[in-house]
Amino acid sequence: MVLFSLVATHTDLDLETVGTLSSGAADVAASVDLPAVTLATCNRLEIYAESASEKPEDLESSREKLLDAVAESSGLDRDTVARSFRVLIEDDAVSHLFEVGAGLDSAVMGEREIAGQVRRSLNEAKSAGTASGNLTKLFETATRTAKDVGTKTALGARGRSIVSVALDIAGDMRGDGPQFYREAKVLLIGTGAYAGTSLAQLVERGVPEISVFSGSGRAEEFVAERGGHAKPLRMDELAAAFREADLVIGCSGGNRRITAKEIQSLAGLSEREAPLLVIDLALSHDFEPAVAELDGVELITLESVKVAAPGETQDSVEEARAVVAESVQQYLTERRERTADDAIVALRRHTQQLLDSEMEKVRKAHGCTAAAEEVEFAVRRIVRKLLHTPTVRARELAAEGRTEDYIKALDVLFGLDVGSREESQRPGPARRRRAEEFSAAEIAQMATYLQQVPEGGFCRHHRPGEFNIERLAFTQQIRRSA
Repeated sequence: MVLFSLVATHTDLDLETVGTLSSGAADVAASVDLPAVTLATCNRLEIYAESASEKPEDLESSREKLLDAVAESSGLDRDTVARSFRVLIEDDAVSHLFEVGAGLDSAVMGEREIAGQVRRSLNEAKSAGTASGNLTKLFETATRTAKDVGTKTALGARGRSIVSVALDIAGDMRGDGPQFYREAKVLLIGTGAYAGTSLAQLVERGVPEISVFSGSGRAEEFVAERGGHAKPLRMDELAAAFREADLVIGCSGGNRRITAKEIQSLAGLSEREAPLLVIDLALSHDFEPAVAELDGVELITLESVKVAAPGETQDSVEEARAVVAESVQQYLTERRERTADDAIVALRRHTQQLLDSEMEKVRKAHGCTAAAEEVEFAVRRIVRKLLHTPTVRARELAAEGRTEDYIKALDVLFGLDVGSREESQRPGPARRRRAEEFSAAEIAQMATYLQQVPEGGFCRHHRPGEFNIERLAFTQQIRRSA
């Protein structure tokens, strides 16, 4: 398997193009027959995948499949899609993801939100059954690295984010930012990740009145999940909230944009004393560009945030890069060692099969005698000694990045094929079995086992309350009848 990534970001493209590429991104990984994880944020679309082999034609075929899927989901011309992505392979793909997760490739240097987005992208891929074991290890390690940057460096300690910079800009536009937020009325449109971060930031800044509206009807659930620090709105309450708001934040990313005419009507611009501040954090934009041309409206977009984002001192950036570089090197070393482990297992399996075959001949000729056992003991000891040096060399070559040389040597000398590990395979989505799918023997075995489990416990090794997971409903009936 060969790791590669397709990368389209704010550093190469305008955010409009990135937004269009990202539309339907959630379905891309599931539409191809490759292990893949999609990372879509406000300023990037990246797809991490594994090709079937290191052959150039296989890698190109895998790339073409993903580009076709993006073109289909976004509706963009196939050539435009192909030009929009950079391709990173193996070590370059690993380094890039770790830098992204640490906020070193963000519009706001050192932003903390991206680490959560990396983690969520993996969780979504695992739920959809598109993440292999290798991709899972990659994304989990990238998330841990981001955490290390956050706790060990000055870059992480600042806690800047797209949302915090946008709110700082809005506060500066109204003069005294802190005082503005302590007296402001804010309308939040959307219930996604950026909406959650925005609500938390608004509460932290002491905003006394926050309203939340969701076109999907999730506002009430969203507010309840976050401590009730806002008022969920119904559709018939939206116009009044617009009219009273000092600041409107859009982060729904829906298909429909609010027009300049609608803002003029909803917000009652002709009757307002102070300008209405509008922050558009949606990659696909919640507001039409013409909103910025209205008298009495100040529009802050992701492009505005990118331009106004504060720089970082070179020292803090270098600190973060050092943490990332060390983590990348450790990950790559462990990854090579895992490949070496496969080769070692293949060699040991080969020798074990030869030993077993020869010992079977000895037993047929001489029976299971003490002499046969002595022969087997001696042969196994010789095999262990013979395998010691090849095992040590496998790990040494892995550390040097030369595992492929070792695998080729096994092929030349022994005709061994070190196949793909199970962790490189893409599993299908998990499915829980229904009660009627269990055989009578399985149910009897369950009944015997459940008798050993304490009341309220999950298994015989954990006391009640130590481990909580949903059981199949019919197991309760088994316990009662046992």
